Amino acid sequence: MQLKNAECVQITILFLNALQDSDMPQSPALQYACKNDFWFLPLGGTGEIGMNMNLYGHNKQWLMVDCGMGFLHEGNSEKRITADPAFIEQQIERLQAIVLTHAHEDHLGALVELWPRLKVPVYATSFAAELLLNKLSAVTWGHAVPIYTVPMQSPQQIGDFEVTWLPMPHSIPEASSLLIETQAAKVLHSGDWKMDANPVVGPSFNRALYGLLHSYELDALICDATNATKSGHTLSESACYQGLYQAIAQAPQRVVVSCFSSNIARLVTLAKIAKKTGRKMALFGRSMETMVGIARRLGYWPNDLILIDPKHIGFLPAKEVLVVATGSQGEPRAALTKLSYQRHPWLYLEEGDRVIFSAIKIPPNKVRIEQLLERLRRQKLDVIHAEEQKGTPLHASGHPSQDDLEQFLSLVHPKALIPTHGEAEHLQALAELAQKQHIPTVMAGTNGDLFKIAPFYKIEKHFAKTGSLEILS
Repeated sequence: MQLKNAECVQITILFLNALQDSDMPQSPALQYACKNDFWFLPLGGTGEIGMNMNLYGHNKQWLMVDCGMGFLHEGNSEKRITADPAFIEQQIERLQAIVLTHAHEDHLGALVELWPRLKVPVYATSFAAELLLNKLSAVTWGHAVPIYTVPMQSPQQIGDFEVTWLPMPHSIPEASSLLIETQAAKVLHSGDWKMDANPVVGPSFNRALYGLLHSYELDALICDATNATKSGHTLSESACYQGLYQAIAQAPQRVVVSCFSSNIARLVTLAKIAKKTGRKMALFGRSMETMVGIARRLGYWPNDLILIDPKHIGFLPAKEVLVVATGSQGEPRAALTKLSYQRHPWLYLEEGDRVIFSAIKIPPNKVRIEQLLERLRRQKLDVIHAEEQKGTPLHASGHPSQDDLEQFLSLVHPKALIPTHGEAEHLQALAELAQKQHIPTVMAGTNGDLFKIAPFYKIEKHFAKTGSLEILS
């Protein structure tokens, strides 16, 4: 008997469905977590800095946490890249949503590039949602993206996942950890965080809130490992005020400060210093202007801190000038790079002007940063870098150091720990720290490894093929 084409297609579909519901071995692309399973699968950001993209699996469904961008450095060139989502694309009908921990580029910067391939709702707190809307305004299909703004500490049912955003201090407003609960297991995805008692903008670390999770008996903590190799405690954001005040108040001429554009607390600190020292402050850099605009709309920028039009800054007496510029990592098109070549349209730096780097040297950027520092110093500018400055700090990290991690592990005390957000040495350092804290199960791996959390703990190495894609837009 000869089957018609339609019948062949129907039989094929029935066969594939039966195959997926059977116990027969399947290729990773077809595997999914059943109702008693809870899985964690990082596609980016575990074993590297940037490109954060994580999947949680339960009951034939997937939930994506973050969709971030990274950078690939080749000589003097820089490419923007994202984690390859091919694994989840092959079973896209099982992806319930993308949920965002916060608004940093390495956590949401790839959404505009990848959403047309994923086409699922996006959940985020107000600050991240506003930044995402700003990015989507540049594409014709941006209005089609369903974005749900979620309040802190209000559970959201997303498929079979219940997700609660918990406030967590970091170097950007409204950073959060995610409490992810299913019938099979409950985990805390820490996001990026620090144990800050006085973060300048936003709430301080809520010890009582996270202490409640101890009795909650979390099946796993998936934790930020960025600073796990660093001893001691991470400085509070408020600790930067005195050092920056001294460096700016003592400068006889113009001052340019470069910092991360998303660090609203640092910008607020600098605006307060400008007001106190009688300087006028202007922002150089579109990303910085965008961030401050969002901060104003959401009430994170004090009304009494006035910024002037950057086009006017060049007409002021040198002693009244404070410019905050993008480019602390030596980015080729950033404002500080243009200033270093004396090609910025609004300001020409002169001998004796002071340039302050209120930021760290991120390892892949060190060569480029050193070249920038040398260019500025050749012009006889007074250059101060936070990492070279002794005494009063000019920068505070947004990630927990070893003492913070030990306190957090003791506070939450999960049944298992999985390090993420870091290179191999950071992941290993956090794993060793967790073992010393007597966490019962510690699982360290890398992108593409499948971490089974329920019904038992196990790592399946190289479960999913991973890689990166260049962002061409």
